Amino acid sequence: MALIHRAEITPTKPALLTRLLAGAPWAAGRELVRLEVVDAYRLDDPSGDVGMEAFVLRVGDGPLLHVPVTYRGAPLEGGEPWLVGTMEHSVLGRRWVYDAVGDPTYLTTLLTAVATGGHQADYLVDVDGALEPRVLTMTVTGSGGSAVGATLEGPVTEEHVVTDATATTVTVGGRRVVVRRVLGDAAAPDLAATAGTLVGTWDEHDEVLAVVDPV
Repeated sequence: MALIHRAEITPTKPALLTRLLAGAPWAAGRELVRLEVVDAYRLDDPSGDVGMEAFVLRVGDGPLLHVPVTYRGAPLEGGEPWLVGTMEHSVLGRRWVYDAVGDPTYLTTLLTAVATGGHQADYLVDVDGALEPRVLTMTVTGSGGSAVGATLEGPVTEEHVVTDATATTVTVGGRRVVVRRVLGDAAAPDLAATAGTLVGTWDEHDEVLAVVDPV
């Protein structure tokens, strides 16, 4: 369950996302001034410590991009390579924002969702102290069964991560986790029989967002 506060955020999420995209090979050549948030989903950290939100973005006239980030109330140990920046949240205070592929909590949650057929977090919005459910416009579902989850401990290092023009691959815990960055038929992954997937659905789209396979 994701608790959403009505809050002032500085800098804004689009500003932080633009900062992340500016250094990303899978966003090279995009007109970042034309960034539009098409939709988003959240995953649920059982401990409640880490916020996890993934955005589907349209940047200029190019294909859609998939950009997961994490929000933390304190710096992530060893997470400097993945730090996007900090933001001030009028309810939660200072938050450290990370490219989620370098956050062990995100990777563990993603592996678990794929392994168990898990799904996105439901939203509750805090409206003057009353919690009201928000209708979801995007859902995600793990394939279940074909991939084994794992709990990741310790920092993700740059040696674990390879990023190219369409995806980021993280090899940790005996698993290869491929987070798709560029969506659409041209960048669709070839799926091995052993692969598990996380599939996102919104509007008329059904897209594989992540693939998990044993190393």
